[in-house]
Amino acid sequence: MELITIKTFDNPIDAHVMKSKLESEGVKCFLFDENVVGLNPVYNIAVGGIKLKILESDLEKAVSIIDETENSKPTNEKGEIVICPHCHSKDIYTSYKSTKGLKGTISILISFLLMVFPIYFKTVYKCKKCGAEFK
Repeated sequence: MELITIKTFDNPIDAHVMKSKLESEGVKCFLFDENVVGLNPVYNIAVGGIKLKILESDLEKAVSIIDETENSKPTNEKGEIVICPHCHSKDIYTSYKSTKGLKGTISILISFLLMVFPIYFKTVYKCKKCGAEFK
């Protein structure tokens, strides 16, 4: 049985959430390179991200589960679909890492000088249509 890479991630949390979802549906899967990326996120580019691998026989089932998960609309704590307050679109990015503002600009400069991952960022929603960032 051959393992195939079905998806790559840039952080271990998202990788483990998807792995748990697939395993709960009966798809056996494995994570590769998660420790390297977890130790230093800058290595993510060098190793090609955290790879979620599955058995080739589970490909069709895994693709349908991932599509269903990724195409579902994000909801807030009350279970309501998140809507952009500016253009009322439901097409948004979740967990967007924003560096807007003075703190973000200073963080980028310091990160560049020290050659480290950005020190400061806010996690917000971002509308795909109008580009507005909101909580």
